[in-house]
Amino acid sequence: MFLLDTSIVLALVRGTELASFIERKLGLRASKVRPMISVVTHGEVRVLASRNSWGAKKLAVLQSALSDLVTVDINHPAVLDAYVEIDIYSQRGPGGARNMGKNDLWIAACAKAAGATLVTTDKDFDHLARTMISLQFIDPHGATP
Repeated sequence: MFLLDTSIVLALVRGTELASFIERKLGLRASKVRPMISVVTHGEVRVLASRNSWGAKKLAVLQSALSDLVTVDINHPAVLDAYVEIDIYSQRGPGGARNMGKNDLWIAACAKAAGATLVTTDKDFDHLARTMISLQFIDPHGATP
């Protein structure tokens, strides 16, 4: 079970070589279990689309991609509990205090609460790997055929 970070959703919407690499590596379309995203990702991609004045065609691709995913809401008690746990761990963890962006914190909490592996192209979640969440890092620079 996967929960996709915003960076992964954007790669899939853009249809780049990175998107092909992600599909080959994770087999998202072939899976009987639909990948998940946090409701926070909906907000992040909508802001990006608006900021960059995406046209109707690209917005339609985005909407189609979002409708194929299961959305995890942040109002669920398990997500709220995970948010608290991850934030406290990030401030007191073995590597010292880590100030995560609040959106990343919510996304990690959704993954933890759902029992899903968080798939991302950024390193902001590394300190949570193996202790707080299951993490699958996709190197955007190593995505080759």
